[in-house]
Order: sequence, then C-alpha cells, then structure tokens
Amino acid sequence: MSHNFKELKVWQKTRVLIKKIYEVSAKLPSREKYGLSSQIQRAAVSIASNIAEGSGRGSDKEFIYFLNIARASSFELETQVILLNDLDYINTSEVEEILNSIEEIQKMLFGFISKLKRD
Repeated sequence: MSHNFKELKVWQKTRVLIKKIYEVSAKLPSREKYGLSSQIQRAAVSIASNIAEGSGRGSDKEFIYFLNIARASSFELETQVILLNDLDYINTSEVEEILNSIEEIQKMLFGFISKLKRD
C-alpha cells in the first residue's frame, strides 16, 4: 500500500523543522561546519527522507520500518539540539521551539506507526 508522503502532516511538519535547523546551523561557529552543524542537518533531513522512502515501499510493514528509522533520527536530532544548548550555541527560546517541534513529530510518528500496525 503506497502513501503520498507529500500529503502526510508529519512530513510537512518535518520540512518546517528542517528549515529551522538550517537557520540555526548557519549561526553556529565555523569550526562546527563539519561537526554539530552537519550532524543536525543530516539528522533532520533523515527524518523527512525516511518518511518519503517508506511511503513508496510496497507494504505497511516496510513503511513502519522506515518510520521507525525516522523516529530514531528525531531522537538523534533532539540530543544534538540539547548539546547545542549545553554549548551555549543557541538561545533558550530557539531550543524550546525546536524541541517542541521534535516532540510533536515524535508523537505523530508514534501514532502513525501504531495506526499502521492496527490496520
């Protein structure tokens, strides 16, 4: 069963998160270009990419597999954002905004996975 990833609210919300992550990473010190900056970008893009890849697979079981990878990437990104805060690279309001967005995406992914498992 194929899903149109572009119509999925979780994928759309992830695109907004990616934009915010790129805005934040542009403000990071240049020494982080190949460090945390690159890692947070890759983790954020991985969430959307795995949702999209899974949506094109032939079965819900395969889709669930990729949604779980997307979810794992969201936890990776959450950790990295917390580290950015620990290092005083971004302000508290930005951290809270990003973490709230990540948490919402995690809940949506969990709910979507649960629904696909029931169907």
